[in-house]
Amino acid sequence: MQPDTSLLTAFQITQAQHLTDTPIASLWRVKRADGTTACLKCYTDDDLRDEAPGFDLLTALNGQGAARVFERAGAAVLMEWLDGPSLGDMVRQGDDQQATQILGDVAQQLHQSRIDPPRSLDPLPHRFEALFAATFTPDCPSSVRATVQAARELAQPLLANQTNIRPLHGDLHHDNVRGSDRGFLAFDAKGVLGEATYELANAFRNPLGSDAIFSDPAVILRRAVQWSAALNVSQTHLLSWAAAYSALSLSWTHKGVFDPEVSKDMTLIDTFLTLIAQDQDS
Repeated sequence: MQPDTSLLTAFQITQAQHLTDTPIASLWRVKRADGTTACLKCYTDDDLRDEAPGFDLLTALNGQGAARVFERAGAAVLMEWLDGPSLGDMVRQGDDQQATQILGDVAQQLHQSRIDPPRSLDPLPHRFEALFAATFTPDCPSSVRATVQAARELAQPLLANQTNIRPLHGDLHHDNVRGSDRGFLAFDAKGVLGEATYELANAFRNPLGSDAIFSDPAVILRRAVQWSAALNVSQTHLLSWAAAYSALSLSWTHKGVFDPEVSKDMTLIDTFLTLIAQDQDS
């Protein structure tokens, strides 16, 4: 199994070693003409799907806080090789505090860029439409309805009153940041346009395989302290974005329909809501 030979020629790459297949793409380790290693990502069905705006953003960033994009051709992308561990690995090995600090640092690096926003970036209000359009089955528990409604009520003013609107990675979490000889860099961007605080909203629910860590209220609060400092916002504001995003994510996961099965996924949002209420009462 090899990439299309026309890609090898166009990108001037050799020694393609297949790494893995995702549901939407195949990844290869390759050698560039100058002898350096790179990553080739080939999307199935010649379709970048919702990751096209992310590559527009990464290309514009040109390596600032993120992996460089060397070449693009159709649904194939040649990117900088990141050979270090991911922040997800760091958390799963027991060092969440350091990973939290590094992730905040990476967000700051990304936000220090002064690029013109690519026109393809997805505006946050459009991105959140799925949350407001989601429906409930007749047997959906009232507790789920209440939690989703609370998240919607947080999301509405957040979206209406955004500040510091800028290009965002849009999917910045531990497993989308890896070490390299240039330090820790982000990759697999979605490409979003919105308030900077949104950037780390998804990170509260990560990394995969560390549920006991990221669902611990003490960890959530520590992360909120570190990340609110990195983004220069209040902890409550950051947690509000985290709660709103978590509900949005569930609306995607459950294809816009909340039913009894979603009850088990509500715990983290409820924890966010409790912490927000406690902070407002203090």
